[in-house]
Amino acid sequence: MGGLQAHERIRSVLPGAHCHVAAVQLQQALDATREPPASSWNPKHWLRGKVPAPVSESTRVGMVWANMALHLETRPAALLRRWYEHIETHGFLMFSCLGPDTLRELRAVYARMAWPEPTHPFTDMHDWGDMLVQSGFAEPVMDMERITLSYSGAQPLLEDLRLLGRNLHTHRFAGLRSRAWRARLYQAIEAGFPRSPDGRLLLTLEIIYGHAFKPVPRARGDTTTAVSVDDMRAMLRLGRR
Repeated sequence: MGGLQAHERIRSVLPGAHCHVAAVQLQQALDATREPPASSWNPKHWLRGKVPAPVSESTRVGMVWANMALHLETRPAALLRRWYEHIETHGFLMFSCLGPDTLRELRAVYARMAWPEPTHPFTDMHDWGDMLVQSGFAEPVMDMERITLSYSGAQPLLEDLRLLGRNLHTHRFAGLRSRAWRARLYQAIEAGFPRSPDGRLLLTLEIIYGHAFKPVPRARGDTTTAVSVDDMRAMLRLGRR
């Protein structure tokens, strides 16, 4: 997970690793992570354009790398559990996602205009740590940073946001917006966003980073204990002394 650039970076660090792809739109993900063949007419080089294998129920891996994926998941706890099942013992999970301070400038504009939320709430890093433990992972380590992006105007800002994901808010506007509403949005952003000293619009992204290990599974204790009647009588007799 994470797109072509992340995939190529990981392959450069771990050239001998077998890669698998897990995605809702599998063909799109396979196309995005396809490695281009070498620019050569030598037939020996034509096989270098490898396509990662899809993930099946029986797939077990040493590492799951999930770059900017969790904040788009409607059931993140269930996804963490699936990742746990695919990771081998002593393997680990590494991920990044958007945090709750993301798009705070845009949220403020929408609130002033009395519009529905522009995006769903993003999970705090401490809550991600709790979910990792509940999913079975051990020793979770969480970190975050805030990145400020700057834009020349409202139009390039919104075009960039369309590439970041989707709005999963349950009360988001259900229909299509008009051109007149888009013009109002542009105007509200231009008037309501903070600006840099050179006049560019400023937008905040909070990026959360996390990793955790899959420990050796613990043996579950029996929830019931059987005690014979004779043992119960013996314990009662000892209690009277």
